[in-house]
Amino acid sequence: MTATSSTAAATTAPTITGVSHIDLSVTDLDRSERFYAELLGMTRVLDGRNDERHFASRYLLHAESLLILGLVQHDGPAPDDAADAFHESRIGLDHLSFNVASREELDAWLARLDAQGVPHSGITEGDLWDVLVLRDPDNIQLELFHMKPAAASLLS
Repeated sequence: MTATSSTAAATTAPTITGVSHIDLSVTDLDRSERFYAELLGMTRVLDGRNDERHFASRYLLHAESLLILGLVQHDGPAPDDAADAFHESRIGLDHLSFNVASREELDAWLARLDAQGVPHSGITEGDLWDVLVLRDPDNIQLELFHMKPAAASLLS
């Protein structure tokens, strides 16, 4: 290998093809699985336990998008103090955002959340996107996000 090709290889990042999966730490696997299954239509594809690292996990699949969401419950007492609840201003996950195809789909999600009694922000409209914010049972902020054509053009 020449110095030129070695330098090029060191400065050119290898590619990624997308997101493999997302894991969320939760306090109750059953409750969280019900929430994501009932709201998003996800189904369990894997259930496991890691005794060496002291946690149980479940992986859910959203068949249409092929999104895999892992739910991880670590051993030990669940936090019962509000200070221990998830908050996006702490180091780590800020929020999880799901794309929707159109404003009509976002409106349909609003109706679904209302029908299921899931608290939410209502739809916030912006110049580049519209967003609907909700929280899962562990207070993790979730967004249903419709990117308008003006924003999509910025990405190309």
